[in-house]
Amino acid sequence: MAEHDFPGRLVHFYIHENDRHGTMLLWQWLLEEANRLGIRGGTAFQAIAGFGQHHALHERHFFELAGTLAVKVEFTVSATEADKLLAVVAKTQRAIFYTVAPARFGILNAADPATNTTGSPE
Repeated sequence: MAEHDFPGRLVHFYIHENDRHGTMLLWQWLLEEANRLGIRGGTAFQAIAGFGQHHALHERHFFELAGTLAVKVEFTVSATEADKLLAVVAKTQRAIFYTVAPARFGILNAADPATNTTGSPE
């Protein structure tokens, strides 16, 4: 399938669990901003292990100090919603790693056929 067959976008932000925007944890701020924009859902996932650009492996241990592992914040959105979300995050002027990939999405076997969309609300 060509990219135009996937009208949605899968947006991921990868941040450290203790990163903050002002007084809020950054992952929480991302979710709240997306909600404010009218995005229908988002999820924050906490890593159990990983490494980044410096190639240092970080793993969750019982005695390890919090804040060294990654959190992935994920949104499945329309292309327009992805652009709006990225514009809001860009205004923070923080270096935040993200990915955007084409996505096709919908609701299978929806009780209300009007909610069974495939791709975007547009």
